[in-house]
Amino acid sequence: MTRPLFIIFLTIFVNLVGFGIIIPLLPFYAETFGASPIVIGLLFAVFSLCQLAAAPALGDLSDRWGRRPILIFSLAGTVVSFVMLAVAHSLAMLFAARIVDGLSGGNISTARAYVADVTAPTDRAKAYGLIGAAFGLGFILGPALSGVLSRIAITAPIWTAAALTLAATVMAWRWLPETVHRAHAGTGNPFRYLPEIWRRPLVRRILVVDFVYWFSFAIFQTTFALFAARRFGFDVPKTGYFFAAFGLLGAIVQGGLIRPIVRRFGDKPTFLLGLGLGAAGLVAVAAAHSVALFALALVPLALGIGFGHPTMSSLVSLVARGDEQGRVQGAAGAVESLGRTIGPVWGNASLQQINEAAPYISAAAFLLLTLVMTVGVRVGERDDAAAA
Repeated sequence: MTRPLFIIFLTIFVNLVGFGIIIPLLPFYAETFGASPIVIGLLFAVFSLCQLAAAPALGDLSDRWGRRPILIFSLAGTVVSFVMLAVAHSLAMLFAARIVDGLSGGNISTARAYVADVTAPTDRAKAYGLIGAAFGLGFILGPALSGVLSRIAITAPIWTAAALTLAATVMAWRWLPETVHRAHAGTGNPFRYLPEIWRRPLVRRILVVDFVYWFSFAIFQTTFALFAARRFGFDVPKTGYFFAAFGLLGAIVQGGLIRPIVRRFGDKPTFLLGLGLGAAGLVAVAAAHSVALFALALVPLALGIGFGHPTMSSLVSLVARGDEQGRVQGAAGAVESLGRTIGPVWGNASLQQINEAAPYISAAAFLLLTLVMTVGVRVGERDDAAAA
């Protein structure tokens, strides 16, 4: 691993520990303010909606001004949002905190563009696997810390998340080198590039696949705590520990297994395998009525995410030119944010209005739709507009 990749790995890891602390806690924390499942879904959705507005602009700014300042800005915004969450005394304050985090939350798409800057196309799946491992490790330590610290006070995990994200901000400021030269960067209103990108059939299809993929997993992620609480009586610590185990398996896959599998079979077949395993895992979760079967059902789901996340990112990067990685990754971040905006509302509404299994059955169906859409994609080709 090169030094820039190592620093970006550490930065994202520490940031994701903070993020992992919040995810299993937020539904229970919101319920202390009287939030219903649909309101909890909206709480997740407003964050992603704000990312939808901000991601293309932050992606273009990272092309023009550099990855480093945008990454530092987004991390600092997350620190502010966590402090707002910790001192909140109403649902309105919770929503305000999520809005601040969403508007500044371009750290993941910027990190992806950074990886594309410092790796060759043939090495990107491996590099994105390392970023995926940072996700997985963050979702091991973060939820585990959430479970332990919530026994002290429900806001203790949030203050810890703020401190860890502040540490990630300092790490990026002190040690992360820049990769973009401003003299050779793009200029102009970032939103004017979106219609141009959308007109290219291959890019458009990959972005649609990206949207449905993240929509499906947003359903799972944002209903997990309420599903486990309703069906198995889980509290914050148990939810955190299960999230931690789930993250451990994902980290093993993305940090070790993804490299030889992609080398042998390629990005697209590995992505299709991830979609199949993910759909099977979601159906198994919906059918589980014991904690043991629930834990077993999470295994294929974790494998699916482990195979799917890095290869999805790699497919996006492979349809973009080197000088437009920020714009295309920004567009991808936008459609992913749209998926993560609609997914929580869909998932939590179906959980509240139908039953706790409904979100997972629908998410599995959408993953199978993603699989069908991906089969016809020819990964080795680019649009004429991209090659020009």
